[in-house]
Amino acid sequence: MSNLGYSEGDTCARDGCEGVIELEPVKDCSCHLSAPCWHHENADMYCPDCGWRAAEDPLCVREISSISMCGYSTHVATRPRVLDPTKIDWVSGLHSSMSMTKEGVYPEGTSAKEVEEIVRGTFGGRFEYFRDGKFKYIAYTD
Repeated sequence: MSNLGYSEGDTCARDGCEGVIELEPVKDCSCHLSAPCWHHENADMYCPDCGWRAAEDPLCVREISSISMCGYSTHVATRPRVLDPTKIDWVSGLHSSMSMTKEGVYPEGTSAKEVEEIVRGTFGGRFEYFRDGKFKYIAYTD
């Protein structure tokens, strides 16, 4: 992978930027009621020098880390992860009760068939898009 910064304290290095990656400032913090608050848990990284934001970077995605039942609703916890464009890399997401999404990246020259062999669901699936090194696949699981 490249030497671009993605974590707090890293040098940004995008287009020669020498800024340091920081956690976005949080507004409306409610940690005094229940720490850590939603705003702190979901703050993203950014570079104050060039304006880069992890939320806008296609290689920075949020991956499901746990799903739990909370009374009558479902809570889906996510964590940030950077995709590696030097290999077929993806994160899984919720789609329906019978399918899931797989969004990711692939190296230049990789065919859709090669990617599908890896991300295909139990009962097949389909690409929503496959272009410019990125893909979204709907995998049929039931």
